Amino acid sequence: MSFTLPDHWVWDFWLADDGEQFHLYYLFAPRSLGDESLRHRNARIGRATSRDLVSWVDHGEVLAPGAAGSLDETATWTGSVVRASDGEWRMFYTGSRFLAPDSTTNVEQIGLAVSDDLVVWRKRDDVLVSADPRWYERLEDGTWREEAWRDPWVYSDGERWHMLVTARANEGDALDRGVIAHATSDDLESWTVQPPVSAPGAGFLHLEVPQLVEHEGRYVLLFSCDTPHLAVDRRKRGETGGIWAVDAPSATGPFAVERAVRIADERYYSGRLIRDHDGAWLLLAFENVGEGGDFIGRLSDPMPVTWTDDGVLQLETQGARS
Repeated sequence: MSFTLPDHWVWDFWLADDGEQFHLYYLFAPRSLGDESLRHRNARIGRATSRDLVSWVDHGEVLAPGAAGSLDETATWTGSVVRASDGEWRMFYTGSRFLAPDSTTNVEQIGLAVSDDLVVWRKRDDVLVSADPRWYERLEDGTWREEAWRDPWVYSDGERWHMLVTARANEGDALDRGVIAHATSDDLESWTVQPPVSAPGAGFLHLEVPQLVEHEGRYVLLFSCDTPHLAVDRRKRGETGGIWAVDAPSATGPFAVERAVRIADERYYSGRLIRDHDGAWLLLAFENVGEGGDFIGRLSDPMPVTWTDDGVLQLETQGARS
């Protein structure tokens, strides 16, 4: 396996490339918790490095939960890393606050950490971006168990910075409100929340760990959704979860996620596309559900991908296809 920790579950992750080696940032929690569902309350962010995306050296924890009252007082969740024009690295990550020890109710917000070297990270204490009630569901709406605002994916279109976020719309069927939220910035510091770049009613309760990739002038949005979080109509049709992809007309969508194609089944989750240093496109994911239905919690080997002539993303690995 490309990356595993014997005593810890490893799941969502993101990558940064400094030109010489890849830096893997991953969520981890101890297997000694017993119940894998508890990992979300105990998630921290670790770092590992590799030159080939196969052999990894683990460097341990880089970000931990904050003090009481902070945006990440319970756990640090999924993010992304970009390099600012001044050379400083910026990590946008999800802070989670669970409101009671015996409840799944939590509030998610986006925080920021900075680094000069991708090794030592310094948190900013303030909340960077929260769900805007003009377009997005909030906890006080009482329609969902959490205030969904997580998994920021940050990128530049050459003119400004964009952030895609896992969120839920404040309208429509409560069991079909999953959308990709959008925010913009000129400086990676001040962000303005925008309307969603996908529509509710597409068949997903949430669209997790979004990633936008450009390939030969075409854009592909990647996201994950498991079977329990598919809308009722999709489950009635016998659909199951996994990693999904949909082409897009531009760097800012709109993303017709109702047309998304599942490119990997539920054995894999939190897929990330990356180019190795030879220029080959690869998909990494965490290994999610085993043959017995148990949670695995380790990274997969890299899986080669191709694009069809009409821009559809496909896995070359037959065994990983849906």
